[in-house]
This record gives sequence, structure tokens and C-alpha cells, in this order.
Amino acid sequence: MRKTLLTAVAVATSIMTQAQNPFFEEFKGTPHGTAPFDRISLSHYEPAIDRGIKLGLQGVDKIVNNPEAPTFENTIVALENAGQDLDRVLNVFYPLESAMSDDAFMELSVKITPRLSEYSTSISLNEGLWERIKTVYDNADTTRLSPEDRMLLKRTYESFTRKGALLQGADREKYSKLSSRLSELTTTFGQNTLKELNTYKIWLKAEDLDGLTESAVEAAALAAKENGREGEYLFTLDAPVYSAFMKNSSRRDLREKMWRLYSGRNIKGEYNNIPVMKEIAETRLAIANLLGYRTYADYSLANTMAAKTENVYKLLNSLRDAYKPAQKAEFAELEAFATKMEGKPMQLKPWDYSYYSNKLRNAKYSYDEEELRPYFELNNVIDGVFGLATRLYGVKFVKNPDIPVYHPDVTAFDVKDEDGSYLGVIYTDFFPRASKRAGAWMTEFKGQRVDEEGNNSRPHVTIVMNFTKPTSTKPSLLTPSEVETFLHEFGHALHGLLADSKYGSLAGTNVLRDFVELPSQFNENYLTEKEFLDGFAKHYETGKPIPSELIDRIVASSQYGAAYACFRQLGFGMLDLAWHTITAPVQDPEKFENEALESVSMFEPIAGTMFAPTFGHIFSGGYAAGYYSYKWAEVLDADAFAHFKEHGIFDRATADSFRKNILSRGGTEDPAELYRRFRGHDATIDALLKRDGIEPSASLPDNDLHRVD
Repeated sequence: MRKTLLTAVAVATSIMTQAQNPFFEEFKGTPHGTAPFDRISLSHYEPAIDRGIKLGLQGVDKIVNNPEAPTFENTIVALENAGQDLDRVLNVFYPLESAMSDDAFMELSVKITPRLSEYSTSISLNEGLWERIKTVYDNADTTRLSPEDRMLLKRTYESFTRKGALLQGADREKYSKLSSRLSELTTTFGQNTLKELNTYKIWLKAEDLDGLTESAVEAAALAAKENGREGEYLFTLDAPVYSAFMKNSSRRDLREKMWRLYSGRNIKGEYNNIPVMKEIAETRLAIANLLGYRTYADYSLANTMAAKTENVYKLLNSLRDAYKPAQKAEFAELEAFATKMEGKPMQLKPWDYSYYSNKLRNAKYSYDEEELRPYFELNNVIDGVFGLATRLYGVKFVKNPDIPVYHPDVTAFDVKDEDGSYLGVIYTDFFPRASKRAGAWMTEFKGQRVDEEGNNSRPHVTIVMNFTKPTSTKPSLLTPSEVETFLHEFGHALHGLLADSKYGSLAGTNVLRDFVELPSQFNENYLTEKEFLDGFAKHYETGKPIPSELIDRIVASSQYGAAYACFRQLGFGMLDLAWHTITAPVQDPEKFENEALESVSMFEPIAGTMFAPTFGHIFSGGYAAGYYSYKWAEVLDADAFAHFKEHGIFDRATADSFRKNILSRGGTEDPAELYRRFRGHDATIDALLKRDGIEPSASLPDNDLHRVD
């Protein structure tokens, strides 16, 4: 198999010379060696990927054929450094697949996926390489290795065993085929969600716009004009458009129409994801069984803080039980409010929640996110969010127009430490477009590591979101929820930018999955802190700071809907676990979903709608059997921020400890130990319950449930 692969690669790489392809050498001629997006075209990727595969396999062969006895340096570190040429290409390709994709890009992704899967599998099942790794692992004098060295050795050994290194004979070939098929399926799932999302165009007339905000109407008019239908209004299912419509439209019939469209995506037609997700789940189960696990969740969770399925259910069920009384009270109050507002008995449906919840929140706290938009102009928010890192860690951001970007909406910044030393580069990409998938995320074009010459190679990270776009009359004005999203992704970015590890595979966000959301969710806590908001929230026209009474409303309403939000997240976690604890194929996915969500459902199921076919986190992202990690990390972030509150939310000593023990260490040590080093003890759910206004003693009499083991 490998000989055939090498031959194919050799032929492909001969097409293009080193001088013609930017990926054929280290990036030069750009600030900090950033990616030369202005010189990269679609035609460059395939030959560069094939060349990277060839060089990667040659690097592995060099390790395997080394006549010297296996050592940590000549085997483990050598393998860590192999494949840098391929990484240079893929670290550009995959972020752009999410942010700047089109049909040709997607076709290329499908085309190269089997090759990359075959490449990865050929390494993980290389018997000669495995024997050297096992020899080092079995005979290493760990007293002579640093903690980071020991972690790299442990991670390398476990990575190979989890990828089938212990398999024999036909099982190896079976694993290879299953892995390749899984890569194809997850790629298809992700592309289907993006393609179908882009097909939705909802055309409305002036009489259909009752309740919508001025900014939403103006944006819809502009979208219609750009599509050649001036005088009409174009709405899509893009996140900011959909969420604003559901929150403000007084037309219940149109809210229902939008909700059914949004919740009925990818369940039929050309982009039907139901057979895709079924096969994904079955393929993952087959892989887990082959490796000796009963379910895929058992396999996946073995390499997490949670460790096993029972611990995940323990957390989810304890939160469900704690929040259940509050959730019932919230819904009773909301239904009574809707009944009074409409003058007739109202039974809430899924398309009603955002609308009436927004109205009730405004009635109770005079809180309307739309009213707050003028105080969160995007450029001011950038100053505020970036300024948070300055106040906490002394980090500064300087716009650098000389760094090439991949789209005109993208801006690049140099990142500097308090002493002026260079830390890295951050790219910001804020607005929706047809080539960008929905949601928000952080990723890297280049990770931090110490290279073979001993240089601390600094990271290039990017944060991507889908905020409300500016119009001809207004700049981009964010809601507090969008500011929270910015804070979240910026927390991930800081995890990458402040990385200070020796090995790239352990740096930054390369941590256990249920630890990775701690830095991001920690940042969200600042949204309700007056001292933070006072620093940047000002009216985009008058320049006047946000009034204290508006900040008071944000803070006072911060616990509003906490139980609903918790149950929503618990539902995602329960659905994820259900799909990854199957032991046989799912026959009726819609029924399966309804049963999985039964204990946390807040509405009766609606026939013909499902969430799973669009659940990219678990079917095309990296969160399979791991969506619970958002709640797991929420326990950690609430507990961590409580520590800051005890000493001051901008206390530099506390911030320095958070940077030193959490942000800079990446995956170099056990995350539980890193957290204890910062906090002084293990996390409990008490701080989270307190933050959300839930009484722990009444809901959770068994103190054992408070601890995240």
C-alpha cells in the first residue's frame, strides 16, 4: 500500500516546481513568515499535499531504518518533527475550507481526504515504527525526562494504541478501511450542512416585517437589492439573521415557518445527512469494537478528564436535577406572560421561546439586546476584548496591514508581550458570506513549538465569527450575545497565543477535549462586569459611555433564562452521548433523537424536524462523544472566575497564575493537576450554581455530586 502511495505522490509532485508553489518551502517574504495568501491559489494545494505526504513518509522511513537503538530523541522527538511540510499546507487548507470554501474547494477536500487518511493510517499501523515507540516507552528512564517529555512519550504511545497499533493481520486492514471511510463521511456531512444552508432564501414583503428591528429590516433590504429584487426583503438562515428574526418578529406564522425550515435542514433531498450520520455512528462503533471498546463513547472518553461514560452522565444528570425546578418555574412564568400579552391561553412552541423570552426579559429588566447595539460598535468591542488581555496579561495588539489576508474582511494584528517581545499573529474574520460556514471558531495557521534549531516558533491564530454586517448607514453593531461570542473565541485565541511549550502537539489548545473550553468560557464572565464594560462600551454616534443603568440591567438579567440555557446544552450533550453509546445501528433516527432528549426536552417533539443532521460539532467536528465538555468546562470556568472575584477581576497576580498554569502550559501536564496548581483545589459545581442563581443544597443533598472527578 505504501509503495503505491509513494509512487502516486512522486508523479503528482513532479508537476510543479518548488519555485512555483508557495507551500514547497518555508513561507518567506511576509511578516513573521505568515501565509502568503496573496500568492496561494487552489491549484497549489493538491501537489503540495502530495509532496508533504511523500516527505512525511520518508521521514518515518528514516526513523524506522535508523540503525541506532531506539531513544526518546531519535524516535519520539523525530516523529514529532516529521511531517512539518504537510502540516504547513493543511494548516492553511482546513481553516480556509471552513471560512473561504466554494464548490471547487469542497471537491478538492473530498478528493484528498482518502489520501490523507491512508497516510495517517500507514503511519499508525507501521509495525517497525510501533516497535521503536514501544521499546522507548517500555524502557525509558522517566527520571531523566522532563514532565513535558514524559507527556509527549505517553501521548505518542497512547495515540498509536488508539489508532490500532496493537491490531494484527486482517484487523489492521479493516481498521484502515474504516478510518478512510470515516474521513470521507465526516467531510461529506460538513459540506452538506454548508451547501443546504446556502440554498435558503426567504423573501418577505413590507407587511411581513412587524416587530423586526430597523437594523434587521435594513440588512434584509440590502440583501434583496444585491440579489436584484429591490423593494423586497431577503432573509436567510444565517445565525445572526435567523436569531434576530426569531427574537423580534411578532408574526407567529412566520416564526413557525422559519423554525421549521431551520430545524428541518439536511433531512431530505440532495443534502440529506441522515444516512451519512447513521453510517458515521456505525463506523465509529465498528472502530471502537475493533479496538476492544463496547461503544465509541467508551473509546473516546478514555482520553479525557471525565475518563468514562458514567462520569459524564453523572455530571449531566446532576445538573439536570439541580436546574429542573428553575426550568419549570421559568416556563410557567413565560407561558403566563405570553397568555397575558396575547389575551388568550398560550401553549409555548419552540418558535415562541425566543420571542416571548425577549419580551419578558425586557419587561422585567427593561433589557432589550437591540437597544444595547449602539453601545457595542465592533471596533470599540475589538478594543475592549483585546484590552482585556492587556489588563490581565499585559498583551498588546498592533494592526499590521503588511500581513497578507485571505479575504478583504480579514484583519491581521501583531501580538506583543508586555516587554515588547513578539508573541504571534491574530487574524480576525467577523462577517457572514456564502463561502463561510455558520457559527464561530478559533483555529491556527501555525501552532507554537520550539523548532529543531531551538527557536521558539510563535503561533498564527485566527478567530472567525458571523456578526451582523455593517450597512450603508450603520457600522457593525453587536448584541451582548455577540460580544460574548467574541470573548469566547478570543479566549481560545489567547490559549494559542500564550502557548509556551517545547512540542507543537502539546502546545496551546492541544489539550484534553474537556479542558479546552476552560479559557474560552472563562472570558465570557467579563460580559457582566461593570469594570470591564466601562472601558469600551460607548454610543457609536455620540461617543457617550454606556449608562450605568444599562450595565445594571445586563448584570441584573444575567441569570435570566439560565435554566433554559442549561437544559439546551444538556440536550446537545445527551444527544451526542446517545449516538455514541449505540451498540447496534439506529433504525429510526427521529424516534431515537426524541427518546435521547426526553429527560431534558422543554417542548413536545415536532414531526419532520431534527437537530442531529446539522450537528456538525459531533458529526464533522472534533466533539464526538465530547459535547458534554462545554458543561464540564463551565464548571471549571465558574470556579476559576470565583477565584478572580475573591482577589479582583483584574488582579495581576491571579491573572499571572492563570497564564502560567493554564494558558501557557497547553497539554504538557495533567489538566487536573494544572487546575489544582492555579486554584488550590479541585473544581466543584457550587460556583456554577451560585452564578446561575440555583440553590445547591436544596437540589443536591449528596455532596459527592458537587465534585468533578
